[in-house]
Formats: sequence, structure tokens, C-alpha cells
Amino acid sequence: MTAQLDSDSVTAQIAAVTKAARTAQKSLASASRADKDAALAAMAEAIDANRAAILEANATDLQRGREQHTAEALLDRLQLTDERIDGLVSALGDLAALPDPIGNVMRGNNLPNGIRMQQVRVPLGVVGAIYEARPNVTVDIAGIGIKSGNAVILRGGSAAETTNGVTISVLRKALESRGLPADLIQGIDQWGREGANALITYRGGVDVLIPRGGPGLIRAVVDNAAVPVIETGAGVGHVFVDASANPQKAVDIVFNSKTHRPSVCNAAETVLIHKDAKETGVSVLNSLQHAGVVLHVDQTAATWIADAVAATAEDWSTEYLDMQMSVKIVDDIDQALEHVETYSTGHTEVIVTENLSNAERYVADVDAAVVMVNASSRFTDGGQFGLGAEIGISTQKLHARGPMGLEELTSTKWILRGDGQIRD
Repeated sequence: MTAQLDSDSVTAQIAAVTKAARTAQKSLASASRADKDAALAAMAEAIDANRAAILEANATDLQRGREQHTAEALLDRLQLTDERIDGLVSALGDLAALPDPIGNVMRGNNLPNGIRMQQVRVPLGVVGAIYEARPNVTVDIAGIGIKSGNAVILRGGSAAETTNGVTISVLRKALESRGLPADLIQGIDQWGREGANALITYRGGVDVLIPRGGPGLIRAVVDNAAVPVIETGAGVGHVFVDASANPQKAVDIVFNSKTHRPSVCNAAETVLIHKDAKETGVSVLNSLQHAGVVLHVDQTAATWIADAVAATAEDWSTEYLDMQMSVKIVDDIDQALEHVETYSTGHTEVIVTENLSNAERYVADVDAAVVMVNASSRFTDGGQFGLGAEIGISTQKLHARGPMGLEELTSTKWILRGDGQIRD
């Protein structure tokens, strides 16, 4: 478990970790794609070969979570299974198959004075990630970091400390087997919250910090960080069932958006239903209730179905991460758009409609990282987008927005080649 150290001592330890990461990253920045892909293959093989040890460690974390009465939604995030480990192995393979972004020329030009100018992609350098109860994120971020030429420093939280410890050890050994420094992947869970606080306030340590978790964690990092942060946001997302919606599409899309995996940020939390789509809306709500979803409904929806809970003002801005969903009946698309603008966290927004004009208006007017027409919100995912994996889903607008893959972990460098030119 986490060591108890004074803050100065922890800061010194974090400084040493970041220095080691920066030294290790230099060897990776110039590595070939073949070298990085070989490392990813070794990481995948190691995760597969050590799955028993990883699952045993995960069982320890799960048992401790149950004893501490951890919410079921967090336990679902925390749990690894053979199927989920298969997904991690596949994601590392998918990353290896993707083009290497490093060195790609973004734009270039020959200046009138003869200087040749190019803007190329380069790694960010050292990437810090703070997340909670998601051991799968450990592998995703490590893999994306290696492929994009970055070192990573991981704070996965006390809930998954045992799982993350074993997983990081496995990944570090895999790197060494391919001749790369183990310090490209480091964990700091052993220093607990003091370690996290030191990481976010130690200037000159990480080049960028990415928080991934609940609203409390993200806000704490954004409010207190003294280093650059890419903010990943909470997922209060909506599915708007338009009057023209195909009934079966509406049932399937809302059901999948809510129930496929309710504990994750791309699960829908509110369904908006056009008042003229009552028959379709009743079918949607019945399907949810039959699956065990607790519905928090407005006054109109309460007349459509029984056994629901009256919605409060807080429900419209709640990220349940559970088998609960708020329901509002709207007069038209204008009211739907107004509700989304008021309560959306800018993550993923969906419209179900057969009206092309309404679809295009929704896409144009909704301000979110991802806007979907006639598809489940669960597709907001780096793997589903063909990015191999993701380091998080950014809801901000600077540098990166939406699922963050390889290119989002790069910056650019201007390279000018001259022949003795001087400026007049």
C-alpha cells in the first residue's frame, strides 16, 4: 500500500521520477517505427502471458473495494476479465498497425530567400496521467505513449493500486526485453495523494498532464495544476428522439447508449423525446425499465409510464454512471437544443431522426466533442474511431478534442534549412 512520507520527500521522489522519464524519452524520440512496434508487440505478449497474475491482483483490488463498500459503477470500471484483457492485447496490436505520426511533415515551403521550411510532428515528451479505478487505462496510455514517442508517468489511484503495480511491472520488463529503458513507463501510486499533488504542481516535470475520471478528480487537477493540462470531461450526454425517429432505431440506440456499459463516460444520461413521438417514446422507456434502468422523469413523461421517479433539477446535470437515466419530453427541436446547451458537458450528443433538415441542424448547433446521427453514444471511443486506443476523451477545445490517440500526443517543430542566409 502507499507509503507515508512528508511532502518534501515525496516531491523529491517525483522530481527523480520525472528526470528518469525525460532521460528515457530521449532514446525513444529517435526510435524507428519498427523498434516501437516491436516494443508494443512485446507488451501485448507480456500482458497475455501474465494475465493470471494480473487477474489475481485485480481480484485483490476488487475484494478490497467491496469491503470498503465501493459503488458498483466503480467496481465495474475496476474489474478486469479475460475478455477485457483480450481487448487490451488487441488494442496494443492495433496501435502497432497504425502509421507512426512522428516525423510527419504537416506543411512546408521554400521561402523567397531560399530557406527550406518544414513543420513536423514531434512527441510531447513526458506525459502524466491521473485516473481512478481503471486498470485498462494503464495499458492504453502506456501503449499510446510508446507509439507516439513519449514517456508516461501513471497515477492510477488506490482502488487499482495492486493491479496497476503488477501491470506496470510487466510492461517495464517487456520494454527492457526490446532494448528500451523501463523508465519510459513509471507508476507513482506508492506515494498516494501526496505523489499526485507533487506531480501536478512540480513545474518542469511533465510536459502535459491528463486527468481521466470523475468530475471531482478532473476539477481537482485543473484547479491545482501548475503544469499544462488537457481536460477530459464528465459525460452528461443526451439522446434526442425526434418526432420522425424510426421506432426500432430509437429503442435500440437509447437502450445501447444507456445499458451497454453504464459506468463509462460515453453512456447517455438523459433521453429527450419529442412530444409527438409518444408511441415510440413509450417503447423506448419500457425497454429501459425492463432492463432495470431507474427513470427520473418530468411531469409529462410521468403520464406515459408507471414506476418512475420524479426528476429533480439536479437530475438534468447528473452523470449517473449507473442504471439510471433522466427523461424529458420536449415540444420541438428548439427545446431539445436549449436543454442540451444548458446541461451538456460537451462530450457526446445524439439525435435519432429521419428528418435530414433536423439532423443537419442538430449537428451544426450542438457544441460537443462528438455529435452523432442515428448511432449509439457508445461509439465515442478511440478504438471504435480507429485510433487503436485512447488516452482520454477531451471536452476542451485547445490542442485536442474528442478521443485522444497518437496524433493528440504530439506537438510540432519548425525546421529551417538555409545556406548562410541572414535577415536584412
